[in-house]
Amino acid sequence: MIRKMKAAVFEGIGKIVVKEVNIHKCEDDGILVKVEACGICGSDIRNYHSGLKIDIKEQIMGHEIAGIIEEVGGKIKKFRIGDKVAIAPDVGCGECYYCKRGFSNLCLNHRLIGTHWPGGFAQFIYLPGEIINHGIINHKPEGLSFEEATISEPASSVVACQEYNDISLGNTVVIIGDGPIGCLHLEVARARGASKIIMVGLTRLDIVKKFNPDYLIDAASQDPVKEVLKITNGLGANFAIIANPVAKTQEQGVEMVRKRGRIIIFGGLPKDKPITTLNSNLIHYNELTVVGAFSYPVYAHEKALNLIALKKINAKSYIDKIVPLEEIEKGIKYAEQGKVLKIVVNPWI
Repeated sequence: MIRKMKAAVFEGIGKIVVKEVNIHKCEDDGILVKVEACGICGSDIRNYHSGLKIDIKEQIMGHEIAGIIEEVGGKIKKFRIGDKVAIAPDVGCGECYYCKRGFSNLCLNHRLIGTHWPGGFAQFIYLPGEIINHGIINHKPEGLSFEEATISEPASSVVACQEYNDISLGNTVVIIGDGPIGCLHLEVARARGASKIIMVGLTRLDIVKKFNPDYLIDAASQDPVKEVLKITNGLGANFAIIANPVAKTQEQGVEMVRKRGRIIIFGGLPKDKPITTLNSNLIHYNELTVVGAFSYPVYAHEKALNLIALKKINAKSYIDKIVPLEEIEKGIKYAEQGKVLKIVVNPWI
């Protein structure tokens, strides 16, 4: 007998339909997870408006997932029925140059739950052997709600970024962007020992205040570069993390760091406008370093979960609203207004 579930299916640009679909049969090398919570990510919003990255016209999106294992295939040893897990979307091939060196996020055959496989905007998600072997599934720490566990996915990229760039004790860090990623950078930088954290925002300044940045700059009424230089007595910051998809802020980052400072481009630009202009003389004469940051290796997800469990990341502070599957489109529009940090879907309400 084929079992059914309720799912929110992306059927084309600007169209998500909630309907009954088949629950995938649990094969010997797979697991079936009952989805308890799935966050709405900025990439879900982009896909809703512009379509999926690959030539897939219809898919269940959602990749910030937490739930309970419902069924386990006969070959599975790592997981048991009833285990509470958090799931991240990245799946490497395990065979390419980058996978063999631990950088599955840079995999030459990189694939994603919610794009290449059905995601978490459904009552159940099936994870085949390929995801079990090369994806990211971790047991949820005790004491965390499922909603809190979903924050581990976006937090993973922040953890990996700051570890790679060695943000550490005594650093002055500027974070440009007042969305959930910007706030996560604030909390992780503080946990790593940054002594001065400066936030530059535009639409969520009142929300950002609850994370207690040392300084908060309103980009609508203040010149971020002048303000950062004033705060640092003309020296500039050790790091500028560009946590939004705006070319101008990348230009500003180069102007607000000190000599031998580092600019981290964390937010990608729109596909149709990917070019930015940076002052190469500042980069040259001040010996600046400009680096990119994309996704995360496998280990970062477990680290993020542990940081949340230790309250170094206050996951509850990010979750503004919990919606049913039927209100995903409303949730997307609500998130786009810039008045919230995170909306989480509960497929059982």
